[in-house]
Amino acid sequence: MAPAKNRKFLSISSVALMTAAAVVTSLRGLPLLAKEEMTMFAYLAFILIFYLVPASLVTAELGGAFAERKGGIYAWVGAAFGTRWGFLAIWLQWIQNVVWFPVGLTFGAAAFAYAIGRPELARSGTFVGAFCIVVFWLATAIALRGVGVFARIATWTFVLGTLLSGIVLILLLGYWVFTAHPLGWNHLTDPLLSHAGHARFWPVVHGFGTVAFLAGIVLLFAGIEVQAVHIVEMKHPSRGYPVAIAVGAAIALFIFALGAMPIAAILPHDQISLQSGVFDTFSAVISDIWHLGWLVQVLSLLVGLGAVSGIFAWLASPSRGLVATAGDGTLPVSLQSINAHGIPNHILLVQGAVVTMVSLLYFFIENVSVVFFLLSALTVALYLIAYMLMYAAAIRLRYAAPALARPFRIPGGIIGAWLVVGVGFAGVLFSFIVAFFPPDQLPVGSPVLYVTLVMAGTVLFCGIPLLMHGRQRLPSLLPG
Repeated sequence: MAPAKNRKFLSISSVALMTAAAVVTSLRGLPLLAKEEMTMFAYLAFILIFYLVPASLVTAELGGAFAERKGGIYAWVGAAFGTRWGFLAIWLQWIQNVVWFPVGLTFGAAAFAYAIGRPELARSGTFVGAFCIVVFWLATAIALRGVGVFARIATWTFVLGTLLSGIVLILLLGYWVFTAHPLGWNHLTDPLLSHAGHARFWPVVHGFGTVAFLAGIVLLFAGIEVQAVHIVEMKHPSRGYPVAIAVGAAIALFIFALGAMPIAAILPHDQISLQSGVFDTFSAVISDIWHLGWLVQVLSLLVGLGAVSGIFAWLASPSRGLVATAGDGTLPVSLQSINAHGIPNHILLVQGAVVTMVSLLYFFIENVSVVFFLLSALTVALYLIAYMLMYAAAIRLRYAAPALARPFRIPGGIIGAWLVVGVGFAGVLFSFIVAFFPPDQLPVGSPVLYVTLVMAGTVLFCGIPLLMHGRQRLPSLLPG
């Protein structure tokens, strides 16, 4: 190991930028925020206080304490409650990614529909469902051969499709405002707001359904916990990490808000589609006013390539956490198969089967936006259960392993830990409950069917890992 004086440490700004980059990975969530118009700022404030800050502090403490162990949340929860619950946590992180894949591909399908000059296909469940299934199995076939070129392609298409298109959206907002066009958030086309005479900054709450979009907004910020691994690479983590996370979170919040405002300004509430709002915004100005339809197609193609190549590059990644548990005997032998290219082929085939199953919803539910949000709600429900386990583990380990070396501790001692975990757990629990309510902003058709699908998916995907082990005795994950 290099002498301490020669060791290179990560700066606060580096960790802050990596945190923001881990969160802002796509334009996919901008229409969801935009559909909330100016109340997006209330939702973002909730995310900051009840999700980003607590999650960052807790994962920093746990990530530093278990820096030498692979598996992340598997090691954290397993040390606190036993390997069976640790496996449930890492399983949930894996399966929520798998359920999310059709969400990302839906955005890609909308992009390609606009790229080929057939925007109406973005609202066709048959087209979107077929696109998700075909592209995912194509990606799986390529991933099984261990081809890593898509990681490099994804980097460039992210720069062109996400950053460039994001800049274009902001420029369109400037044009829209300075040419005195009416602002979409002042149209008040949302029936819940028809009594108001101005844009509102606080949600009008008439039940959980009116704030159901909160679940989808939480999902936009998923992934902040991956930055916990960098806690041991900072020179003064106890002082620097909270500052880095605060700056990174502020950057991410600013980027999302700035990206959503052009959509909210240019499109009235009732014309914002969750899967195609970005491209509708491009068309409203570039095509309808400037008559440069070809430019909309080019931008849409870049965004679509970014979305799809990102799926290709990320496809095998969620399985790594599961594979890391094999040494403890938690992963069934049938899922431990590794092919000649070092790829967990059986897990990838299971992923393909799950993606196919959930993508079939597009063929049976007419409104693409409803399926898009339903899958987002199911994804976030699974994701938040893992978070509740993580928060509980943080408190449990404060008592069960008080001597455990922690490069970073949540400030304020045990009271500070309870306060941070309590705020985070409350925010996660509320978001989890909200995920099961059909959003009032979308025509869900049958609320009973919507709730049944989300609940059934949650129970099914949570029950599978618990049934895998039954009463099997598993090893402890506490260090030492």
